Amino acid sequence: MGVDLFEITVNLVKMIFIFVMMVNAVPLLVWVERRGSAFIQNRYGPNRVGPLGLVQLLADAVKFIFKEEFVPGKGHRLVFYLAPVVALIPGALAFAAIPLSMPIELGEFSQIPLGLFTIDLGETYGPYRFAFQGYEIGIGIVFVLGVSSLAAYALLMAGWGSANKYSLYGALRASAQTISYELALGLSLVGILLLFNTFNFKEIVEIQSQALTFSFLGSQMTVPYLPNWGIIYQPVGAIIFFAAMFAETNRLPFDLPEAEAELVAGYHTEYGGIKMNMFYIGEYGHMLVASALMVTFYFGGYTLYPFFTPETVNQFWSETMGLTGNPVALLSSLSLHLVFMVKLVIFLWVFIHVRWTLPRFRYDQLMDLGWKTMLPWALANTILTAVVILIMRAAWS
Repeated sequence: MGVDLFEITVNLVKMIFIFVMMVNAVPLLVWVERRGSAFIQNRYGPNRVGPLGLVQLLADAVKFIFKEEFVPGKGHRLVFYLAPVVALIPGALAFAAIPLSMPIELGEFSQIPLGLFTIDLGETYGPYRFAFQGYEIGIGIVFVLGVSSLAAYALLMAGWGSANKYSLYGALRASAQTISYELALGLSLVGILLLFNTFNFKEIVEIQSQALTFSFLGSQMTVPYLPNWGIIYQPVGAIIFFAAMFAETNRLPFDLPEAEAELVAGYHTEYGGIKMNMFYIGEYGHMLVASALMVTFYFGGYTLYPFFTPETVNQFWSETMGLTGNPVALLSSLSLHLVFMVKLVIFLWVFIHVRWTLPRFRYDQLMDLGWKTMLPWALANTILTAVVILIMRAAWS
């Protein structure tokens, strides 16, 4: 956590802030989804409570908090109450492990300038290195995939704890769907891990912050005007991952666990109030994780070569703006964070647009796509990538 009280405090605040940021993103995404779906379907959407219907989110929150508590008469009370909590935790843990910007490197300091005033700390602190994420794990992708897969337990607990046949059907569908598409999703990432030769998110992003560089028969080749993004090397893997993340988050056209026309509302039929809200936060949390992984593995993470890289933003704030020391580190990290957030918002909008554009699959079509199409393609892509890497990186002369 840190070597002194200041570092420990900053790391704790950082973890809480990232969790709160994820939770607060949910009502905004709900508002965007309502307005976006209204735009797609040529209707108004929320527009009465507050400007553009923004205060409708507050009204919904009040309703969720004060709604009457309810447990089905034949339900399993402990399992019923635990399911929403278990649904919320995996998304929060996974999102906190993804780097949202470059680390903040602070030098030694004894004062904190605040506009016209300066706070004298009385002693010297630093140097510090604060990762722009909840916690930094060397095998980040293994942790994220492992934690995210635990969300299936929440759906099973909700279906079983409700003692409702429609909820149980939805829970069984969700578990089968998650298992089916996790295989294709995991295999689709093996190719990118073989190419970048690391499990560490930060190292993967750093590799993509350079010009397009690859080996050709043992020699290094560089294309200076193209970014070294994973999508260029792994287009098939990116397409498979993109499709599988819709199934993993139970979003249309893969929302069979919640099929309203068949199962009322699926695994959360019996839920209401704050418990229902926790399921929403879990679902949108997994959308955030899936979009962040797509950005990190295939679209350069928090960098945008050649304009926004750690070197160029540091140079801008130090040489162009004339700043020095710790302000340069802080502003550079915030600049790259904005780049990451713009990319993240684009993929979140894709989630919303797809929901209101494509029809739902039949369940047999969903399982056929996972086992007979995406899994073989992901396996073939992994094998082909390994063979190409062997040929391209070896000096055959």
